[in-house]
Amino acid sequence: MKTDLTDTTSSKINKALVLGRRAIGTPAVGMVLTLVIVTDEENAYDALKAANDASREHPSRTLVVIKRVSRSPRDRAKARLDAEVRLGADASTGETVVLRLYGDVVDHAQSVVLPLLLPDAPVVVWWPVNAPADPANDPLGALAQRRVTDTYACEQPIHELTGRAERYTPGDTDLSWTRITPWRSMLAAALDQVVCEVTSAEVEGEEFNPSVELLAMWLADRLKVPVRRSTSSGPGLTSVRMESTGGPIVLDRPDGSLATLHIEGQPDRAVALKRRETAELIAEELRRLDPDDTYASALRYGVHRLEENAALTAPDPVEQVPAAAAPAAGTAPSPAKKPARKAAAK
Repeated sequence: MKTDLTDTTSSKINKALVLGRRAIGTPAVGMVLTLVIVTDEENAYDALKAANDASREHPSRTLVVIKRVSRSPRDRAKARLDAEVRLGADASTGETVVLRLYGDVVDHAQSVVLPLLLPDAPVVVWWPVNAPADPANDPLGALAQRRVTDTYACEQPIHELTGRAERYTPGDTDLSWTRITPWRSMLAAALDQVVCEVTSAEVEGEEFNPSVELLAMWLADRLKVPVRRSTSSGPGLTSVRMESTGGPIVLDRPDGSLATLHIEGQPDRAVALKRRETAELIAEELRRLDPDDTYASALRYGVHRLEENAALTAPDPVEQVPAAAAPAAGTAPSPAKKPARKAAAK
């Protein structure tokens, strides 16, 4: 069931939700939280589809806030709110309200969203793109117990991690961190199977992929060992290698789907480690609404410390022999030099 409201108010949207529930025969509200999605028109469809899929596990009221850009000064001066209310099969297992903001109301989205929040229910705000520099102090972010961003969608994702660490507030999280949950679980399980001490590690993955940095910072923070970050063609994370007193432990995933776990002295094992869709990532984040202290600790470790430790542990460059001094391939040393070496030996 869909209801379109043009030039409307939050009060009229609430009335449309009540009338819609009665029309489809479900007057009771069975949602467990409010999910606020702040996005643009280009990314709204994909974000809403992911939220609808996640709502099968977490029935929620989904509010999609789309801030429309006004082209002329006259349009910017005129405030308007359009809404699309979706219930029943059109909203999966929850309720969906798509809000399109025009003019001055764009700068006051919190005043539109606040009356639509479910009473006595947690609030989660998700920015699929264009997240604010400080989510906790954003007007919409201040309404939420949990704030979800995605540094992978940023123009400079690695630089963004530094800013996230400086402004971290309990309740902040990032989908780049959520993507490495299976990797962290598998590496922790691998270390539980052996009695050894890890001396160093290397994380390999795509360039400019913040998940690679976050996994490397997590290893460095938890194991207190130097961790190097190397680049591959992807997709995503491709390999983690930990050097230990019991031999190397390697988790390798070259194709983005099936990984191989190698532990010294044990047979290699195939591990399902596929790259997950956005709906699965959002569903995971909605399972816990308390602060993620592990993410905070890894984030605060810092990309700069990771780079410094990698530079200190990098192997010394091999000294290049000048071409003129190097003997030609397949030729023996010059006979004239042999007496000189013998004389030196005497």
